[in-house]
Amino acid sequence: MIAMTLAEIAAATSGTLVLRGDATEATTVRGLSDTDSRKITPGDIFFAKPGEVTDGHLFAPAAVENGAALLIVERELDLDVPQVVVADTVLALGALATEVVARVRALGRLRVVAVTGSNGKTTTKNLLREIFARRGNVVAPIGSFNNEVGAPTTFLQVTEETDWLVAEMGASGIGHIKRLAKMARPDVGIVLMVGLAHAGEFGGIDNVELAKSEMIEALGADGVAVLNADDPRVARMAAKAPGRVVWFGRGSNAEVHADGVSVAGDGTRFTLRAPGEEPEEIHFPVIGEHHVMNALAAAAAAHVEGVSAAEVASVLREVTRAERGRMEVLTREPLTVINDAYNANPNSMSAALRTLAQIAAEGQRTVAVLGPMSELGEYAVAEHDKLGELAVRLNIDRIVVVGRDARPLYLAAIAQGSWNNEASFTEDADAAYELLTSELRDGDLVLVKSSNSAGLMKLADRLGDYVKGRTS
Repeated sequence: MIAMTLAEIAAATSGTLVLRGDATEATTVRGLSDTDSRKITPGDIFFAKPGEVTDGHLFAPAAVENGAALLIVERELDLDVPQVVVADTVLALGALATEVVARVRALGRLRVVAVTGSNGKTTTKNLLREIFARRGNVVAPIGSFNNEVGAPTTFLQVTEETDWLVAEMGASGIGHIKRLAKMARPDVGIVLMVGLAHAGEFGGIDNVELAKSEMIEALGADGVAVLNADDPRVARMAAKAPGRVVWFGRGSNAEVHADGVSVAGDGTRFTLRAPGEEPEEIHFPVIGEHHVMNALAAAAAAHVEGVSAAEVASVLREVTRAERGRMEVLTREPLTVINDAYNANPNSMSAALRTLAQIAAEGQRTVAVLGPMSELGEYAVAEHDKLGELAVRLNIDRIVVVGRDARPLYLAAIAQGSWNNEASFTEDADAAYELLTSELRDGDLVLVKSSNSAGLMKLADRLGDYVKGRTS
């Protein structure tokens, strides 16, 4: 974070400054900010965020022990460290992020590239971070820090030396992206796709579209909207763009596009084409044809920022995984385990199943370990049904469904003819582990896919360790 006095921080957060110890209004703080006391280091700011289960104020003493220089609290605490008392610590976090970004932007160096979409945000963000890091100093979120707490925590990391802020913006309702965009004020806004992720919370896919379009509406007249030409819901957001639009997609109608796409177990191959540049032949080691669109989105945003296709291609050739738990190959011998259980929605589940079928070698047995998709509301049963049908139609050899909420997927697979022990249902991850370790055999290609809340990330890791243990 940039250096700010205690008085300036209090003013930015509309809080009341309580001085403790030797601190004065002119005392300067420039450490990082967090709501987790365990991550606080000397000089940092601790935001005591109330939670559904516990209260961040209870962890303020631990933050002080770890060296917190300032506490942002909703009530004054009996601790010998300066405090700013605010009405709402989450709103204060956003307000401080807004002020810090505005101050750094005023220096004329910082560019903000923001990305949203129902799928692919974190992968695209990671690619952009790697691309821009070749050119300068980059601040980007760790993992999926994309909500009202994670995003501003990332924004606060910008300094006078930051060239690019790559902002990932998630939402579970109307107005969420608008709020985050107001903090970061993006120069480039990317919309990847509109799907059923969080549709239950939004109240339908039309509302998902409205929420994602907030990214484009937040751009200024000199801002650039980077839009998916292959998604009709995203494409019509062009009408809301105040300025220039740059298109990415699989077809030649998009300015940045790919052709010659082929998928294999060692990644995806395609030709990257960008305006005014020579085509680049790319072997993208990240598994899954769906990740080509994420690569194209990153390439399009990089093109806007003056990065050549050759530079983008150099990065894409070196990236080996999208993110922890996203089509992550844990083992390849004597059998392959792919962990894609960080998150799931109908689009990403479908893409993962198609990838499993695409990359299987002739005669190789495919095993899909599938857990529930969360936050689908009234769409939950129907969408799980569709995936069970898809798994059978893709001729997935073995389907193991985990968790009561995913049971409709299992029933749909049975109804589609997945009999004779081709499909099984287990109540939890432990039962699935026992079943799988009793029947997996050398050469199998195993995919583990679910929403993060289902806990199948750990199941995939256990299977990976099991396979590694067999070879040690």
